[in-house]
Amino acid sequence: MGETITIYRNADEFPNLEGVDLALIGVKEERGAIDNKGCADGVDYVRKALYQLFDHWPQLNIVDMGNVKIGKEPNDTYFAFNQVLTELMKNKIVPIVIGAGQDLTYTMYQVYEPTGKLINITAVDALFDIGNDQDPLSSHSYLSHIILHQPNFLFNFTNIGYQSYYVDAENIELMKQLLFDAYRLGSVKSNIELTEPLIRNANLLSFDISSVRAADAPGVKNASPNGFNGEEACRMARYAGLSYKLSSIGFFEYNPHYDINSRTANLIAEMIWYFIEGFSNRQDDSPTVDSTDFMRYNVQIGDSQDIVFLCHKITGKWWMDLSFLHSDDKRFERHHYIPCSKEDYDQAMRNELPDKWWQFYQKLM
Repeated sequence: MGETITIYRNADEFPNLEGVDLALIGVKEERGAIDNKGCADGVDYVRKALYQLFDHWPQLNIVDMGNVKIGKEPNDTYFAFNQVLTELMKNKIVPIVIGAGQDLTYTMYQVYEPTGKLINITAVDALFDIGNDQDPLSSHSYLSHIILHQPNFLFNFTNIGYQSYYVDAENIELMKQLLFDAYRLGSVKSNIELTEPLIRNANLLSFDISSVRAADAPGVKNASPNGFNGEEACRMARYAGLSYKLSSIGFFEYNPHYDINSRTANLIAEMIWYFIEGFSNRQDDSPTVDSTDFMRYNVQIGDSQDIVFLCHKITGKWWMDLSFLHSDDKRFERHHYIPCSKEDYDQAMRNELPDKWWQFYQKLM
């Protein structure tokens, strides 16, 4: 890939962004990365590993824009990063961020504010990173800053892979009260395909590399013996690439000073490769009111409202239709179709109300 993609090498040769599909961006801002000094150096290790992989997508125009310059204060870097992302997304270019601290997720979220649309965030993380509402922005508190940001345009937040022994019980209860999704590591590892609809519902995916077990990703300051394995991480990255809805992705917290033979850098590079592979196969399979590309299944549970499931005739992806919940707020219209799995349909057929349906029903009421 180092020979086939456009790489920003010299100051007078900045890549032309016209017709570009994907853009790699490095951000070496580590001052918000709690107890992970040295993670800023990881960006170029990932690049080195990525450039050695083969490019299978001649139809895609991919550029590497280099690294965002580090400002005198973290806020200076956040501002510059925001400007870069804004320009890319304005031109419908999907940014692939190789970052230091996961606090950069907050900046990625802010970029969506001018659109005036409610968005969904999915984080693959062993923690919730809520912190205290008075904590300064950091990798351990970025979610509270997102929740408290005004105006608030977060519709849903999903955590994939939290590990209970690292998470305060009060924070688990808070996630439930906010009607957010939180899935324990064990529940998704038993069937990794269940993460596909969770990722398909996201506009932004934030991937903390510490969610991968130490055996496969030792390059993390607080590496855990438990977590996703490398294959599962790559599958989730591919799901993100396939999602027509997802418009930005970031990989964070890799620290090469703890890595072994660049094992973690190679894994992140492969995850990015799988994201691009998924992106190359994207199809707009999202339901609309007038769409005829779906099989429609009405399931009645007791005396309650019928649950309507949609299954795309080609991709086989499932959705729940909540478009009967009409609202004067046009921002909710794009959230009336909820990605789900065949298992949700099977559960409804057993006369059991899927938790996901009830959760989003409450959000839209």
